[in-house]
Amino acid sequence: MLNITKEFPGIIANDNITLRLQKGEIHALLGENGAGKSTLMSVLFGLYQAEKGEIRKDGKVVQINNPNDANALGIGMVHQHFKLVEIFTVLENIILGVEPDKMGFIQKKEAREKVMALSEKYGLKINPDALIEKISVGMQQRVEILKMLYRENDILIFDEPTAVLTPQEIDELMEIMRGFAKEGKSILFITHKLNEIMAVADRCTVLRKGKCIGTVDIKDTTKEELSKMMVGRDVNFKVEKEDSKAKDVVLAVREVTVPSQAHKKDAVRNVSFDVRAGEIVCLAGIDGNGQTEFVSALTGLEKMSGGSISLCGKDITKASIRTRSKSGMSHIPEDRHKHGLVLDYSLEENMVLQRYWQPRFQNKGFIKHQEVRNYARDLIKQYDVRSGQGPITVVRSMSGGNQQKAIIAREIDKEHELLVAVQPTRGLDVGAIEYIHKQLVATRDAGKAVLLVSLELDEVMNVSDRILVMYEGEIVGELDPKKTTVEELGLYMSGAKRDVAKENGNAK
Repeated sequence: MLNITKEFPGIIANDNITLRLQKGEIHALLGENGAGKSTLMSVLFGLYQAEKGEIRKDGKVVQINNPNDANALGIGMVHQHFKLVEIFTVLENIILGVEPDKMGFIQKKEAREKVMALSEKYGLKINPDALIEKISVGMQQRVEILKMLYRENDILIFDEPTAVLTPQEIDELMEIMRGFAKEGKSILFITHKLNEIMAVADRCTVLRKGKCIGTVDIKDTTKEELSKMMVGRDVNFKVEKEDSKAKDVVLAVREVTVPSQAHKKDAVRNVSFDVRAGEIVCLAGIDGNGQTEFVSALTGLEKMSGGSISLCGKDITKASIRTRSKSGMSHIPEDRHKHGLVLDYSLEENMVLQRYWQPRFQNKGFIKHQEVRNYARDLIKQYDVRSGQGPITVVRSMSGGNQQKAIIAREIDKEHELLVAVQPTRGLDVGAIEYIHKQLVATRDAGKAVLLVSLELDEVMNVSDRILVMYEGEIVGELDPKKTTVEELGLYMSGAKRDVAKENGNAK
């Protein structure tokens, strides 16, 4: 890709960027949220057209007007937010658009054999008849990878492929990527995670604010150097915090049981614990062990079948979502698109979703638009939310990391006693992660209670004051991050170890 420039209203997303990909290499693309990584790859995949510059494949200039052109040239892409049809099966999604047919009839048997052969060869186990809406995000990602392999692509673009995966799934994906490179396929790998780049990439190109800072060989660089190239300053990887001074109980969870949507067993069984003012309690566990269902019940998105929840001494077991919000609960949700934002609203409208009915923002039922805009501007500045047109930017057009920052700004700024933060740093760059961790600690130090739900082991160990491990819907251990190791935490998370005292569900 030579001298690529791509502009949007109010912003130059790619400013004269040159990127060279060699055959059989894993080439990482690193940069802050909104640095222009996804935009550059979308130009290569034909989703956007560049205003300037050219793309060459095997030395020849090529014109990529749409993804079909990209596929014809052997270029495939796994997007950060998957492009799958939820009500179709795995097999139907993989062959969509390139269905083998005879006389106008789709030959599913043929397609199934090819898909199963590919899944066997690359260790991407799938159930071809499962509906997309019923399978985990890790499985959905396998479907996206099989889509590329089915089309026999030899240039594979992975956009933030590990943002939604568990540590085990990340290791599997790294192995798969190494296998592709050995076969001579070329991989472009967008990520914020420096450990992953150091583990699998051959070279890395760094973007900052739309410009190319440089390309380096991984064997000749360090994590610290890469983060400095990416953010333009030194980043502190350690979370600075004093010991917690826990006070009164803010959240009391007793014997909570939540039914599962997917199978007959309960997703959460008899969970009891407290979170006090001035502490960060982390609910850790491998994805799919009931954390999502527990948070849905806690925040009012799903009904519980047993147990009780009280917030600041007030029973909120059956309270509506707005009542919980007004009672002092803030919620940074796991799925920012489904539960965090209204994507076609402007940034300023999203910033007041939890507060637009307050006298500050409305008068006799009419929104005070200037007040909303001023408030949004303050939050954008304070939390460094980058958007092309400031408060009036449509949220859908913003980068994933900046969408996340907008939610965090809204939830931390509104009055609350309990902050429920689910995967708050998912898909964020090191600079933004450092900032959000500081915000969580500042929330704690201001005397608020924080319940953190995270799959990132470094985050669990660094940020929390107490760790509760959830396995198959139960709390199986309570650990002190100062006294435990990542290995011990891993044993609890995989169910290999249980804390006998927790068997009765008395984690206090």
